[in-house]
Amino acid sequence: MHIQEKDKAYIAGTYGRFPVTLVKGKGSEVFDENGKRYIDLGTGIAVNSFGVADDAWKEAVINQLDKIQHASNLYYTEPQVQLAEALVGATGMKKVFFGNSGAEANECAIKVARKYGTDKYGEGHHRIITLKNSFHGRTITTLAATGQDVFHTSFTPFTEGFSYAVANDIDDMKAKFQEADDVCGVLMELVQGEGGVMALDKEYVQEVAKLCREKDALLMIDEVQTGNGRTGSIYAFMQYDITPDVVTTAKGLGGGLPIGACIIGEKAENVLTPSSHGSTFGGNPICAAGAVHVFSRLTPELLEGVKEREALIRSTLQAAPGVKEISGMGLMLGITPTEKSAKEIVNEALSKGVLVLTAKEKVRLLPALNIPMEQLTEALSVLKEIFA
Repeated sequence: MHIQEKDKAYIAGTYGRFPVTLVKGKGSEVFDENGKRYIDLGTGIAVNSFGVADDAWKEAVINQLDKIQHASNLYYTEPQVQLAEALVGATGMKKVFFGNSGAEANECAIKVARKYGTDKYGEGHHRIITLKNSFHGRTITTLAATGQDVFHTSFTPFTEGFSYAVANDIDDMKAKFQEADDVCGVLMELVQGEGGVMALDKEYVQEVAKLCREKDALLMIDEVQTGNGRTGSIYAFMQYDITPDVVTTAKGLGGGLPIGACIIGEKAENVLTPSSHGSTFGGNPICAAGAVHVFSRLTPELLEGVKEREALIRSTLQAAPGVKEISGMGLMLGITPTEKSAKEIVNEALSKGVLVLTAKEKVRLLPALNIPMEQLTEALSVLKEIFA
């Protein structure tokens, strides 16, 4: 049986896969089983930060693989401590909990907020406000936190205790606080990725941060997709001049290996106590070693390169025929087409050797942070032709 036939025979049908079997790659070039070349502008949905089979990243992972691949969190391991130190140093936060994904990082944040509220104000102080059009994961609780009705079907009952405010509407956020006196936290993406690559207004975010301080609710920023250099800063919150109480991250942190982190600030640094939370694989030495390497490369020069690539994308496509607008930040961009659907554009691009994604009605670009300019230019030329 062909690999795609075997996939349909043996793997749960949860994905609408493209009819392509990727077998190898290098940097921002990947190849299918027939040897066809593609320029990758999706990076596994913002995961392969430095593209495929990056030599320095591979070396870091292989070096750890030769030492110990797993120890469980009953013992200390060096890569996990190195990564935690780097995350704390870069963010000004205090403690880190490691899981395996963005959903797990957000689950941890939700538990931190609820335990913070319970410890300080008693049972029942558990409500968390998220934003409409948000996406926070696919577990039962992170689906409940997701502010999109389309995700609130089939798996009922969902975890209770979430309210959904309209993004960029501070009056609605204030109203959600006033509706009940049990709010322990606010969880939001600064660029709503799955919701259409929509960046929040800076003034709005700062007002929400002020409101959280006044109401003693934890300000929690979901940086699963925006983090680790993706938006042109190490974390997107750094462009909003706010100090979060909790930051969650995953995807690009591991560079291709599964890892998630819930980074906790001073206000809640002692909320998690022994046995209050845990993970068998969280902070696995190999994943952590890969993440330590990724994080070490998020230099000012690298981040400036992200902004240069964003500028190239915008200057090439902003006024191009068939393009209505471009949203997002850094190398997390959404392009609204006028002549074709996003799905049509993605399929045409695939046939012409360029891998792109969708986000609602938009074409979404999430290229490697260091994609060579010549490859990016080549891919944009193809896209410009398709949009028109």
